[in-house]
Amino acid sequence: MSSKHPPHPPAAPEAPSDPMAVALGAAAQGAAAGEVPVGAVLLDAAGRILAVTHNRVEIDCDPTAHAEILAIRTASAMRQTPRLPDCTLFVTLEPCAMCAQAIAFARLRRLVFGAYDPKGGGVEHGARLFGQPTCHHQPEVIGGVREQESSVLLRVFFQSKR
Repeated sequence: MSSKHPPHPPAAPEAPSDPMAVALGAAAQGAAAGEVPVGAVLLDAAGRILAVTHNRVEIDCDPTAHAEILAIRTASAMRQTPRLPDCTLFVTLEPCAMCAQAIAFARLRRLVFGAYDPKGGGVEHGARLFGQPTCHHQPEVIGGVREQESSVLLRVFFQSKR
């Protein structure tokens, strides 16, 4: 990561009662910064937050700066390991194929997402990456968690851009 990136927020020591609410809050922060409102929270096996991120594509001028990838980068750097097999990622939108592959490479235990993405998703739509024979790791996937709230954030954001 280059030095132009501001520091990520410190990890909270306690386990959140509703990690998707934390992800939705991060997504709202991203929207306020002009980013597509996608937020992610990465938890360890005890449910403690390792990373809270939102998309930073526009801010960082980086097409790979999706919330999921930033969360994985933050937690991997914190733990000094590229693999996070005990971790669960909560994200407000179905990951794209790029993020799904990063999730597989990180060996995340579980993926929980909010809104489904029929156009750009890579988990339940599109590439369906985890179902491919070349995918070496398939996390447990739970979709549609707080789907309505996630969808509304996205819809309002894109309506404001038209």
